[in-house]
Amino acid sequence: MTQKLILKYLLSALIIVLVSEAVKRNDKLGALLAALPFVSIITLFWVYYESDPALREQKTSDHMWFIFWYVLPTMPMFLFFPAMQRWWGFHGAVGGSALLTMALFAMLKAIAARFGLML
Repeated sequence: MTQKLILKYLLSALIIVLVSEAVKRNDKLGALLAALPFVSIITLFWVYYESDPALREQKTSDHMWFIFWYVLPTMPMFLFFPAMQRWWGFHGAVGGSALLTMALFAMLKAIAARFGLML
């Protein structure tokens, strides 16, 4: 494994640990940290610095463009998870959230295609 790949693993793990520890101390702070686009921004830097200089702007622009569209179908999961957890318990809510998100991704892709947007 290269040093760069090890650094990526460590940085990703560090973010997850920090957020999960923050949630233990303060639900609101943990939620705020989890909502921040750490992964997107870190990935943006890796894409930028690891891309061919001639393609950097296009790669980073495409990355952010697709993130915008792919975030949209995940939003309802955050809204409906608490109710699903009351009805079906934790594991049922996780499964229901995954199914809901997959269905919304399929809908987004179909709707976007009707407008010529290939996601």
